[in-house]
Amino acid sequence: MQRRTFCLGALGAGLTLHAAARAAQPYPAKAVRIVVPYAAGGGPDIMVRQFGPVLGAALGQPIVVDNKVGAGGVLAAQHAAQAPADGYTVLLGSNSHLIQKALQPSLMFDPVNDFVPVTVIATSPTVLVVAADSPYRTVQDLVAALRTQSRKLNYASGGIGSGAHLGGATFVSLLKADAVHIPFKGSVEIPISLQRGDTDFSFTIAGTAIPQVKSGKLRALAVTSREPLPELPGIPPLYDILHSELAVQEFWFGLWLPRKSPAETVAKLFEATTAALQDASVKSLFEATGNRVIRSDSPQADAAFVRSEYRKWADIVKLTGITAG
Repeated sequence: MQRRTFCLGALGAGLTLHAAARAAQPYPAKAVRIVVPYAAGGGPDIMVRQFGPVLGAALGQPIVVDNKVGAGGVLAAQHAAQAPADGYTVLLGSNSHLIQKALQPSLMFDPVNDFVPVTVIATSPTVLVVAADSPYRTVQDLVAALRTQSRKLNYASGGIGSGAHLGGATFVSLLKADAVHIPFKGSVEIPISLQRGDTDFSFTIAGTAIPQVKSGKLRALAVTSREPLPELPGIPPLYDILHSELAVQEFWFGLWLPRKSPAETVAKLFEATTAALQDASVKSLFEATGNRVIRSDSPQADAAFVRSEYRKWADIVKLTGITAG
């Protein structure tokens, strides 16, 4: 009996030492999971899956993509916020999370305080587009039509609270004009509706708009980035026409860790992500999905950026009067 007790005690001590040794291993000691709030095969999902191997090489551990779709990204955010703050669950955060919170303040998650932003990784503006055979050849043509209201125009979006909805509502609100919002079930329906003449204009994410413009199916009138897009030469930023900061609407993605994640873990992920973003292949991969590489100077700079973006998108929601219902 004494020998058995000794053996069990030794086993217990061994397990404790083993657990302590694992806990003492430097981060990361196993695969890192990135929770993606978008369906598999979509632009953001493809971006992360292509970026994952490069980031994994920089971290020294594989990257696993976990798609959790629903409620405009809220389900994924709630899941990631409740995960252990050990660096092995990372959320692909975006301004969509800030928009959803601004639209629905009662949501049981806080995109600013429930996470530690690590760095922004990519950004993409929207493009103000019309059908290729539209009578509106410039932004000024469209503005004149909206202001004369000889016929009430409409604009397409992929749903309430989407980038296209906010872009169109902001445009109309800043002009103090009026137009009818036509929401579809998804953004893939927008180009078709414009080409059929069912809708008059739309603010479509660059990754979708640029190929349609280059193929001659749509005409680009403006971009919502502060600077012109190299892929659309001669197309002006909407800011240059409306002269409002709210007209600058870039849709960005970043890596967020749960609140209370150790500072050394945040720093390690930041360093690895920064190194991966400098890989020449990443620039080409991101541009193929309509994004451009962007990175923060530090996690603290990223946190300040997220807070400023939250204030901006809350102002946009207030300006437009958009509600979730």
